[in-house]
Amino acid sequence: MSEARSLTVIGESVERGRHGAGVSVAGDGVTTGVSRSGPRGSHWTSDIDTRMARLEQPVRDLIGPVDDSLAEADEITIVPDVHYPFHPSTGMVTDPAVIGAVTTYLGGETSSNLVVAGSSDDSIDFDRTAAYLGYTAIEERFDCRLHDLSTERDSRITVSLPDRSETIELSVPDSLLENPVVVVPTLRPVEAGPVAGVMRTLGCHVESGVEGREISAALRARAAVNAIDPDLSILDATTAFAGEPFAAETLFTGEAIALDTIGTTLLGRDVNDDEALSAELGPGTSSVRVSGCDFDSLRNRVPSGGLPPRTSTHPAVSVAYGLYAMVSGDAVPPQLEVDR
Repeated sequence: MSEARSLTVIGESVERGRHGAGVSVAGDGVTTGVSRSGPRGSHWTSDIDTRMARLEQPVRDLIGPVDDSLAEADEITIVPDVHYPFHPSTGMVTDPAVIGAVTTYLGGETSSNLVVAGSSDDSIDFDRTAAYLGYTAIEERFDCRLHDLSTERDSRITVSLPDRSETIELSVPDSLLENPVVVVPTLRPVEAGPVAGVMRTLGCHVESGVEGREISAALRARAAVNAIDPDLSILDATTAFAGEPFAAETLFTGEAIALDTIGTTLLGRDVNDDEALSAELGPGTSSVRVSGCDFDSLRNRVPSGGLPPRTSTHPAVSVAYGLYAMVSGDAVPPQLEVDR
């Protein structure tokens, strides 16, 4: 008989298939109480200073006392979801105001150097994306720096997963292995359907460690979260994308797999349909407790839907194209999801 797995982040059960695990969702969440316009049912506040001011206390309450792994570190790497220059009001990227509030809190609670990291790809440079989204303002105002992970040396490591007989050779940027890592994904799906979450946000920054050998996106995400083992994970659901932008006005923290389970539930997905998440949960029954917010009410309010087709003229696509063209000068229509 499979053992039950208890995760740190009680609501309704998420039904799983016969050979999967059951998940009862109930994480440590703190509502932000921020009113915004733009996303459905809210009023988006365009001024980043105003958004940050409203987020500082919720972030302080959410994180609480800083763990020794962060407090004693020389440097902390913060990894937001900045895969593309979507406007933060779409919910498709981590709101830089959330990262600003996180760096403010960590800067006051630790003496660590703070690094906000992302990766350039074939579509657009990280520096350009970060500049347009407003991350350069955070760098200038707070004691932190922006860092392009694609420019640094990688280490090749071997990752073992309990359900696989073969190990995985992975190439990982050194700063994700040597520094404590704080990962802050936004609540959104990837193009294939599953939640982007902690695993896939980290998976964007690693590659196969064997030249010429490809690793599937799901396997890469699993290997990444197991290799990097983030010290702090925060799900930015202040503004989410769930078929349309939506102001969920909530932040969550907890174990990586717990947060991905919560994100999957909020987006109306079945964990069985997520190859990476179902494998990490494993067989048996997994419970995920949520405190600090009315999770059932939030889940009922979040719209259901995925990313629009690449050929669609959905407003999120139009916004992304306009930002992309402005930043990169490229006339090629943007891709919603880049499989790095």
